[in-house]
Amino acid sequence: MANSAAYQDAVEHLKSDKETKRPSVGCHVLLVDGEPLSPAESVPSLLENKNGNGTFRANLLPFLSLAAQGKLDSDEIEAEATAQFKKLQASGVAVSHFDTHKHTHIFPAVYQALIRAAKACGIKAVRNPFAPVRPLAFAHLVRRPKLWKRYSQVRILRRYEEGFRRAVADAGMKTPDGSFGIVSTGHLDDKLFAAVMGGLPDGTWEFVCHPGYNDADLDGIQTRLRASRETEREVLTSATARKILADQGVELISYHQL
Repeated sequence: MANSAAYQDAVEHLKSDKETKRPSVGCHVLLVDGEPLSPAESVPSLLENKNGNGTFRANLLPFLSLAAQGKLDSDEIEAEATAQFKKLQASGVAVSHFDTHKHTHIFPAVYQALIRAAKACGIKAVRNPFAPVRPLAFAHLVRRPKLWKRYSQVRILRRYEEGFRRAVADAGMKTPDGSFGIVSTGHLDDKLFAAVMGGLPDGTWEFVCHPGYNDADLDGIQTRLRASRETEREVLTSATARKILADQGVELISYHQL
């Protein structure tokens, strides 16, 4: 995330990682919840209305509403994304792909501009933010009522998928068949992980996850994902997860192998 407080720390960790000879590192494009790299006066349609402090909208819903109405300036989105891509590349990061904070590139007004910026910067792949119609076994959704709302939202947004795939293909870029894990964000445990992996169709899919540490640094961030980050890290690094993947015949790859 080029405009995050811990950016330089992330770059240093990447440079010091001797075990991973060719890591796949994406640019997590930020258009909400933070500050632009571009001068505020050059990206006014992306900023919080009339607050004068040059920050993005803190709330996702107003951004999505404006994106759906075509009221975000595509040139501004392209310029800001270009600034973020180039910052990573100038730091020596070989950007293998891009995605977006809170999946804002679901909307045509956003993904079209980001694809233009990525292609100009030599980035060859992008996350497919669209989930299959049945990303989770219904039994698990019934046991977790909070997931029904997110499932419904994801399903409604699939009307943009065909245009997204066409735009990616026209740009000569690559994308997986879709993403799993968006519906289960914040609720992942061993059983839910097994359910998702057990329901994977044939193809190449990205599993969206947020493993981490619930520590003092995280206390300073506005996020609903706190204790769940610890849980996800434990689930994803467990022997149980490896067995689930092996049992289901799931092969792990990176964007370099897409």
